[in-house]
Amino acid sequence: MTKGQKVVCINDAFSEFVTAIYRQLPVKGRTYTIREVFLGRERIVKGGDSATVGLLLHELVNPPDPFHAGKEELGFSSERFAPLEELPPEEVAAGAEIEAAPGDHGYGQN
Repeated sequence: MTKGQKVVCINDAFSEFVTAIYRQLPVKGRTYTIREVFLGRERIVKGGDSATVGLLLHELVNPPDPFHAGKEELGFSSERFAPLEELPPEEVAAGAEIEAAPGDHGYGQN
């Protein structure tokens, strides 16, 4: 996954802890644009020391990570997203229908 790439959320199941500290969360089936790709911790909840690929998205902005010394913005695991071009055509079409829902922009999904 690279900066500027379009991705579709494939997993929007978040723990109560995550919904409490994030301002905006991705919604399954919606399309997002990668703003930044970074090396992150395995799990924020456990403060793990193994690394994973994290993403920041143009459409979602969150507060600083309270567990990161540099106070970088809270991001999302890349495993929650699939590159848009790799989805089967029926899933891409379903995501476009959800994204185009009138009056619903997917912001502030706590």
